[in-house]
Amino acid sequence: MKLSVVAAFVSLFAVPAFAEGDIAKGEKAFNKCKSCHSVASDAGDTIVKGGKTGPNLWGMPGRVAGSYEGFKFSKDLVAAGEGGLVWNEEKFVAFITNPKDFVRAETGNSKAKSKMSFRLKKGGEDIYAFLASVSPAPIAEEVEGATEEPASN
Repeated sequence: MKLSVVAAFVSLFAVPAFAEGDIAKGEKAFNKCKSCHSVASDAGDTIVKGGKTGPNLWGMPGRVAGSYEGFKFSKDLVAAGEGGLVWNEEKFVAFITNPKDFVRAETGNSKAKSKMSFRLKKGGEDIYAFLASVSPAPIAEEVEGATEEPASN
């Protein structure tokens, strides 16, 4: 238990540093995303003005999937989040490569759906690096819940 709390604390400050992609390339590639997504801080600072068809992606790295308040996600993505899916680089890249197949694999439901229909064949690591560079560190409870192992009785 103590190790998972320490790991969670350390990871709070490490998310942007561990992104493998190129931030500058990701900022440019985000142009493909901004027709549906914006990046705006909770304080109202607009980093990238974009559409509202998709959720605001500020703070997405380290966030529980399907949990951005005020956006109506597919029930299947919400279920994946409730099942422990937290956005990291690997999960994000897999999702944007093929959202429907990703949600199906995460939920184990062969009929699961995603509202996102856009697919990005390459550059997902760069977009994730960009989003991580402009986002706050993940909330401690989200990281701790994702890394904590069940207590043995």
